[in-house]
Amino acid sequence: MRRSSFFTRAIVIGVMLHVYVGLRLIPELPVGMSVKAIAALALVASCFLIPLSMLVRRFDHRPSIDRIAWIGLLDMGFFSSLLVFTLLRDVALASALTIDALWRGALSLDRWRIDTAVGVVALAALSTLIGFVNARRRARVVSVDVPIVELPPELDGLTIVQISDVHVGPTIKARYVDAIVDAVNRLEPDLIAVTGDIVDGSVAQLADHTKPLERLTARYGAYLVTGNHEYYSGAAQWIAEFERLGLRVLLNEHVVLEHNGTRFIVAGVTDYSAGQFDKAHRSDPAAALADAPDDVRIKLLLAHQPRTALAAVEAGYTLQLSGHTHGGQFFPWNFFVRLQQPFTAGLARLDALWVYTSRGTGYWGPPKRLGAPSEITHLRLVNAGASQF
Repeated sequence: MRRSSFFTRAIVIGVMLHVYVGLRLIPELPVGMSVKAIAALALVASCFLIPLSMLVRRFDHRPSIDRIAWIGLLDMGFFSSLLVFTLLRDVALASALTIDALWRGALSLDRWRIDTAVGVVALAALSTLIGFVNARRRARVVSVDVPIVELPPELDGLTIVQISDVHVGPTIKARYVDAIVDAVNRLEPDLIAVTGDIVDGSVAQLADHTKPLERLTARYGAYLVTGNHEYYSGAAQWIAEFERLGLRVLLNEHVVLEHNGTRFIVAGVTDYSAGQFDKAHRSDPAAALADAPDDVRIKLLLAHQPRTALAAVEAGYTLQLSGHTHGGQFFPWNFFVRLQQPFTAGLARLDALWVYTSRGTGYWGPPKRLGAPSEITHLRLVNAGASQF
């Protein structure tokens, strides 16, 4: 009931935002009434397409359903930019009105209204096109050194490849995942970390498209933790499927591995919000270290959301690998991430804990990335002060 109420409110707000954009832009466009009528109808259609695109994961991913999702999600990306640029245009127009009031005739306000209305539509279309290209190309490899004080010499150079937030679903399929797996395997890592939000849909819908994950290969294996979207999509079924594919799912637990004769710990926790879906899955970084050997100094934590770091510090971890934020994915959402998460992207320090937050290897919702490129992260543990890759 709560989710239904939230979705209804979101639709109402969405309709109001469409009305705002329509009233602010359409009357100013230098086109005939027939074109303006088409633009108004397009905005009306958008009010239905965007929420529909968010609901299609509840249905079988037949080609016709996926086409609806593609159209709606592209529309979502376009309208998001259209809304932002309309707001910025109104700020600019308010400034222009102030200038005109102070210096009468300094600006041609009628020309400004027309030109900026056209500019908003053009910029929204251009940003959507560029964002689409960025989102659909294979994630680039980002190399990161993690400098650790008093790192045991035997662990110096240990490599971890992280993928996160692939979001296999209506617009991301097996071919996309295949390219990611090929790139990961070419790096020949010691360890693979998969930090959640791999799917957006049920096992029945998407098992064929996640199958390439079974080819992930690393010296010490591939380890996965759940993200919030796994719980939206049937976490129990996906945990079983990931295990079937050969991924070790860490549910508030750890494994002890050995590299060059020196042991280290890899722990994983369920998603920060998992307890809302299943009380038995309440995220607990301290419990993930239960019965861990006291003499193992290097402790790696896989946790989908960066905000798990607050508890990870107290539990004594060395490095936390997270995702969830997508780095904001595209402007202006990168500015809002910090309202919920302590870190947006990249390597950061919280007391004695290093936290790396991936921008994600796929994308969620609109196939659009601007200023926050997707990534396959190639991390290397090094002694503090060691050189970069």
